[in-house]
This record gives sequence, C-alpha cells and structure tokens, in this order.
Amino acid sequence: MKKINYTHEEIMESTPRTGFFGHPKGLSTLFFTEFWERFSYYGMKAILIYYLYYSVAEGGFGLNQAVAMQIVAIYGTLIYMSGVIGGWIADRITGTQNAVFYGGFLIMIGHILLSLPNNLTLVMVALAVIIAGTGLLKPNISTTVGELYDRNDVRRDAAFTLFYMGINLGSLTAPLLTGYLQTRISFHAGFLAAAIGMFCGLVVYAIKRKKNLGLAGRNVPNPLTKPELKKFGLISGGIILLFLIYLLILQLNNALTLENFSFLITILGIVLPIYIFINMIASKDVTKDERSRVYSYIPLYITSVAFWMIQEQGSTILATFADKKTQLEMSVLTNGLIDFSIPSAWAQSLNPIFIVVLAPIFATLWMKLGKHNPPTVYKFAIGVIVAGLSYLVMIIPLATGVELINPLWLVLSFLLITIGELCISPVGLSTTTKLAPVTFTARMMSLWMLSNATAQGLNAQLVVVYTKINQSDYFMYSGLFAVVIGILLLIISPKVKRAMKGVY
Repeated sequence: MKKINYTHEEIMESTPRTGFFGHPKGLSTLFFTEFWERFSYYGMKAILIYYLYYSVAEGGFGLNQAVAMQIVAIYGTLIYMSGVIGGWIADRITGTQNAVFYGGFLIMIGHILLSLPNNLTLVMVALAVIIAGTGLLKPNISTTVGELYDRNDVRRDAAFTLFYMGINLGSLTAPLLTGYLQTRISFHAGFLAAAIGMFCGLVVYAIKRKKNLGLAGRNVPNPLTKPELKKFGLISGGIILLFLIYLLILQLNNALTLENFSFLITILGIVLPIYIFINMIASKDVTKDERSRVYSYIPLYITSVAFWMIQEQGSTILATFADKKTQLEMSVLTNGLIDFSIPSAWAQSLNPIFIVVLAPIFATLWMKLGKHNPPTVYKFAIGVIVAGLSYLVMIIPLATGVELINPLWLVLSFLLITIGELCISPVGLSTTTKLAPVTFTARMMSLWMLSNATAQGLNAQLVVVYTKINQSDYFMYSGLFAVVIGILLLIISPKVKRAMKGVY
C-alpha cells in the first residue's frame, strides 16, 4: 500500500484559511457533518430502549426491560471500542478524511434499516452497521479538525470549542424531534429522521470536502505493507475463528444467551485497557518519567470509569425511569392549565442543554481562578462525587412512596451529572494528551475512549441488577460507590500528583 505523506505546509496551502467565523472553511464542513452525525446518533439512541421493550401493540418488540437495557449498554460499549479500530484503519489504510465519509455512509445505512418495518435480527444488524460506521467517523473527524491548524495557531482551542458546540447542538435537538415523532407517529418515523440527519451530513461533507478540506486528512502515515497485510489477515481471521468457536461451544451447551454475550463484552471492556496499560509500562520506548505518568493515569482512569458508569445510564436506567416512574402529563403538573404529554425521550436532551449553558461558565471559572485553579486530580474527584450525588438525590422522591415523581427531580439529577461531566470530560481529554508517552500518544487517547467502553460494559451487568432490587437501594449503592471512589482519589491525590511529574 502506497504511503501518502503530504507536508504540513502542503496541507495548509490546500485549505481556505478563513471563511467560518474567522476559521478555515474546512471547520464549517466538519462542524455540520459532526452536528448531523450526533443528531442521528442521539436521536436514535433516545428512543432505542423504548423500541425494544414497548409492547408490539405500541410499536416495539416487547422485550423484558432488563434485556432491553443490556442491549443498549452493549451497543454503547461496542461503539466506544470500535473507535480504537477506526483510528487504526485511518492511520494504516484510508486516512482520516475518507474514513469519515465511509463511516457516515454506514451510519446512514444503519438508520435506514431501523426505519423500515423489521424483525429483531435486522435491528441487531442495523446496530452492528452503525457501530462500524461510528468507529470510522467519530475518532477521525476530530483528528481532521486538528489538521486544519498550525500547532501554535491561537485559533486552535476556539476551533475545538466550536466543534464541541456542534456535537451538543446535535445531541440537544435530536431527542426532541425523534421523541416527538415516536410518540405522535411511530418509532420508524423517529429512526427515519435520524437517517435523514446523517444523509444531510453526508451531502454537506461530499460536496464541500474537496474544496474546504483540501489535503487535510489525506495522509496515510503508516500504511500496511504486504507482509503486514498478510499478518493482519491471519490475525483477524484467527480472532474471528476463535469467536465463532466460542459461540459454537455456547450453542452446543445451550448457553448462547444475551447474558453470556454481555458477560464476554464486559470482560473485554476490562481486559483491553489492562493490556494497553501493561504494554505501555513495559515498553522500552517509555522513559522513567513517562512510565510514572502512565502509573498516575491508572487512578484517573478508574475514576473516569466510575463517572461514566453513572453518566451513560442516562440512556438506560434514567431513560426507563423517565418513562415508567416520572409524571409526564402536564395536565397533572399544571392542574389542567396545559394539556400536553411530555415524550419520555426528551429527558435525553437535558444533559446537552446543561452542557451548552454551563460549559462557558466553567471555562470562564477555570480562567478566573488562575493559580488557584484546582489540579486535575481534584477536578476528577469532585466530578465523580457530584455524579454520585446525582443518584443519591433520587432517593428523596422515591422515599415519599408516590407512584410517579415530579420530573424536576430528574432535571436535578441530570444537572448534577452534567456538572460532574464538565469537571471530568474536557479536563480528561487535555490531561490524557499531557500524560501520554511520546511514542504512545494515540494509544493513550484510545484508553480515554475505552474508559467509557469499560463503564458501559459494567453497566451491561448493572442494568440487570436494577430490575431485581429496590430502586432506592440501587440509586443509593451506585451513588455511594461513586462518592467513595472520589474520596479515595482525594486521599491518594498527593501520590498521584507526584507521579504526574509536573503535569497538573
């Protein structure tokens, strides 16, 4: 495979340097592509769980709630795992620009399949196609944004801020539309809206990328050689064969169940990051200080997992809670003043709404604090403790014994988890790049993505627990677990800070 290695100067000369709020025009192309991709992703995910457990009469498949939540958790796990593979494909085969296009096309196909009258098998195929597409698009579109700027370009941070805004605008608006369509027309109408969203993103990207992106994302810096291609084929074939043998053994023992498959995914979500950590620590290419920083990242990784375990339950446990345990009839809430039924999927828009409102406040706060700005380890601890509180507050309305709680409690829970997210998510991205060994920068970023995958892999087991124990107990134990993780991080924070070797 031919190496494509355009120089940075060639890439800069090939792209219009202004045209989008003082930024390169290519940013607008990537902004709108990501907006529509996130629109399709969150629009579909907002109604997916209801599609699985609603009765056939209501347009769903009538699955057990625990099974439905497991499927959604496994889907989320594989989404984040696929990003590691997608980044590798871009580096070794396609380049990031082409990977984004192929990924977007697969995502659109997946949503189209969901929009058609189908059976459960076709739904699983559709989700697999979306997973593959998201793995190609999600990690590589952000990389392409970075290629539009010089390393020291003062516009660079602002560019990612604008890009992040596109993500949240897409995730904010999508559940509002798909949730409304699902309740007023059908699930398939909601899925079709998600498909149309991705189609719009693809059209924008296809029309504008040659002119606005130029050579950005065209590099294939480390292409597969013929011997490597052969080795890759053998390894991939071996892995697939082992997986098929595993499935056959389960089938022969009448054990080919969702529970066993979810357990496999959970184990994979735990083993994979452990392997990456060991690989980096043992590498001869890692210096003594870099190795120390990798060690310091381990407690941050565990804290991140604890945080994402709660945050990602917004689309499973809290989504179900919004549907089954929350008063959504405005006529009841307003004593007949307003006659409107709130779609339960609208709860999924609460997090991005709070992100859009609070992100500028937090960014300003960190700047204003200056030298008093808390170090990374403290921000992580605060973030996971606040996340724990978002579950602990749910005990209060449940203790009243009312059948349906006021939706403001759900709003409060999402507000707290968002505050925690703003302490961890953007800080984590920055810290990951700072602590990464020079030779393992990309692999360290894959670890950050895997913290979410590990969390959702564990959630695949926890959602079953949620259906079997008292809801108050579940919220209490989950919340306390997160709080304890945060307190433990605070206790060991002096050692973590020393191990970070000057990175704060």
